[in-house]
Amino acid sequence: MSLPKKIKQYKIANEEFLAAKAAEEGARVLDNGVIMRQLEKGTGTMRPSPKSVVFVRYTGRLINGRVFDSNADAPLPACFILSQLIMGWQIALTRMVAGDKYEVTIPAQYGYGSRPAGDIPAYSTLVFEIELIKTEG
Repeated sequence: MSLPKKIKQYKIANEEFLAAKAAEEGARVLDNGVIMRQLEKGTGTMRPSPKSVVFVRYTGRLINGRVFDSNADAPLPACFILSQLIMGWQIALTRMVAGDKYEVTIPAQYGYGSRPAGDIPAYSTLVFEIELIKTEG
């Protein structure tokens, strides 16, 4: 089945954005295509495992810069069980320690893939700024 032209163009634009991000200074492209760029270095020693509870501050954007989710201004960090998050977050957070802050660029297949999710269109590359506050478990 062929994608409608508008969706196909959006998918291509996201793939081109991902390639440009990979070429940026300081970008570390992981084997699976997730791109991490360190913004602040933490002092923690424990990396989260899939069963860990992570406390984070984050902002998520689409390639056009539109914020689709954020808790940056919330009084408390968000708390999640790592294994219940999108695969792109699982990949990135298992490489972080408390205090680390990264820009994480997630290819669509490690986000929501070919299905839309709320305000996030199908085939979206997701760009998150994630700060890992602490890990439990």
